Amino acid sequence: MNEEYVLELEHIRKEYPGVVALKDVTLQLRRGEVLGLIGENGAGKSTLIKCCSGAVIPTSGRIRVNGKEFDRMTPQLAAENGIAIIYQEFNNAGELSAAENLFLGRPIRKGMLIDRKAMEEAAAEAFAQLQIKINPRELVKNLSVGYQQMIEIAKAIQQNAQVLIMDEPSAPLTSNEVENMFKVVELLRKKGVSIIYISHRLEEIFRLSDRIEVIRDGEYVDTLITPQATVDQLIRMMVGREMTQKYPPRRPCIDENKVVLELKNVCGNGDQDMSLQVHAGEVLGLGGLVGAGRTELAEVIFGVKPLESGQILLNGKEIHPKAPRDAIDLGIALVPEDRKRHGALLTNSIKNNINMPVYERIARASVIDSGTEKKTAEKYREEIQIKCPGIQQLVKNLSGGNQQKVILGKWLAADSQLIIFDEPTRGIDVGAKYEIYKLINSLVESGRSVLMISSEMEELIGMSDRILVLAEHQMAGELQKDEFNADTIMAYASAVAEK
Repeated sequence: MNEEYVLELEHIRKEYPGVVALKDVTLQLRRGEVLGLIGENGAGKSTLIKCCSGAVIPTSGRIRVNGKEFDRMTPQLAAENGIAIIYQEFNNAGELSAAENLFLGRPIRKGMLIDRKAMEEAAAEAFAQLQIKINPRELVKNLSVGYQQMIEIAKAIQQNAQVLIMDEPSAPLTSNEVENMFKVVELLRKKGVSIIYISHRLEEIFRLSDRIEVIRDGEYVDTLITPQATVDQLIRMMVGREMTQKYPPRRPCIDENKVVLELKNVCGNGDQDMSLQVHAGEVLGLGGLVGAGRTELAEVIFGVKPLESGQILLNGKEIHPKAPRDAIDLGIALVPEDRKRHGALLTNSIKNNINMPVYERIARASVIDSGTEKKTAEKYREEIQIKCPGIQQLVKNLSGGNQQKVILGKWLAADSQLIIFDEPTRGIDVGAKYEIYKLINSLVESGRSVLMISSEMEELIGMSDRILVLAEHQMAGELQKDEFNADTIMAYASAVAEK
């Protein structure tokens, strides 16, 4: 028994039919520390933490909690031993209050009746301990994503969790909410809670962690003391190779004489007086703060929301997409920000997903040509290098980067000429990002056009040919390549630059 460690995983292996998710992973979490856990998509991070919670049973290996040894965990054992996980997808019930969510499945009772007053008082105390202001009576559906996450953290602490595992906790949050979450992590550390913090954002790992563990392809690589590590070192360990460039080179391919998409004074979905042009072979970046109206504009172009006034022209002809199907038929594609909810059918195969926009085209008398279906899926699986055992693999079992490739594959199958990317690399690791960037380059080099929405300043500057900045649902500024500057972009985004 080593009293220094509150949680130890030794030589964890997990096999699925045809896939080894974890080959040999060891992890040691010290009392009261924040351990950063990093690795590319598909490295095995999610499988590893599910072994801790009992959601996944390891094929072999040992788990020790406070020196007590287990060959497997169950959800009940994990809870009894003080292990809690905050997943990216919250387990909140929107129609219930904050207090009711805090005690979901274990309400405080007074005799046979639920004691709501006692639950509200206990919830108020739990929120106060985390220094967050949430009305215990407020319905969760009315709370921001940041506050919903805080309820999940409060729930774990209220159940006396000694080990808190946070899986990409900043992914759904605004910048202000991220800062609040950081404060809560520091507060929990001071209270002696041990935290495993998983994130693709290395700046967060460096800010919060004491040590950093790297896994690659289901295997343990190394554990480093955070102040002694460098970004380049971690990237090299994660991807197994040198990453000399964050953004792949792209040959000049813009056709200034060919305007693929043009908006003239477009209003709709909250946006006002939007005018822009996207040329063939161009990546036009859309910058701005969260809520500036970028996604709202993409929804109007794609027919998700109605155009209220103004004109949308595609290749010089005015179009009126009233639904996504109209936009798809016209050659417009949208790779949405939330790929799991809106981009892919997770419980369907890669083959089904890639062929989804073209089934009408490859069916005869309502009977799908299975040969063409398979050929199409195989073509794009190979062309964009989707890592999978085969095209029958369910999309939910792929890494985030490969899920994004499947979404792109279906739009390539549909022969889309204008592709809108909304946060193309959100929740994707550095190695997979590079692959997505190469695919974007190949799209414009083949003559297609890309409208790219990104909240990552470095990505916006690194990938765009021009940048338009939105603020408060209006155009705030435009920058040419030689004018790109983070301060200028932020000034426009904050609506303080002169228009």
